[in-house]
Amino acid sequence: MTERVPPRRVPREEPKRFGPLSLTPAGRIRLGRGCTVAPTDIDWNFSRSGGPGGQHANKTSTKAELRVLLTAIDGLDLDAIERLRSIATRHLVGDGAQEALLITDSQTRSQADNRDACVARLSAVVSSAAIRPKVRRPTKPTWGSVTRRLDEKKRDGAKKQGRQSRPDDE
Repeated sequence: MTERVPPRRVPREEPKRFGPLSLTPAGRIRLGRGCTVAPTDIDWNFSRSGGPGGQHANKTSTKAELRVLLTAIDGLDLDAIERLRSIATRHLVGDGAQEALLITDSQTRSQADNRDACVARLSAVVSSAAIRPKVRRPTKPTWGSVTRRLDEKKRDGAKKQGRQSRPDDE
């Protein structure tokens, strides 16, 4: 009796991850909706976060601060950059060519989790700015709605006419 040997599995190459987001084959961070940024274009600063935490909070730098220039984000056209400016006004710092997004997070006691939260927030802001809003095209009222509105106006007018008292002709 021969023993069956299961077929050998070839390990699949997992996509590289940068926090909660994945990297493109070129090594750029995917932000969604076709937008990417190079990891080298992101400046990180870590500092001590406020709030409770005791000795851990006093000794470790867990607050994450992400800074990325608007010009470093690929995949955004000029209109999308304007939408990004209006969506993320509280995160904007600098002027002109040095205009950047500054996103901070200090929710958790883990520096890695706070860094991932910053990247996720950047992704959310950029992908929402990349969506073109639908243009509202005004429509004409239908024939039926126009006639119903006019009929109701005539009924209301007749009702009000019936309320008036008429002086007697003598």
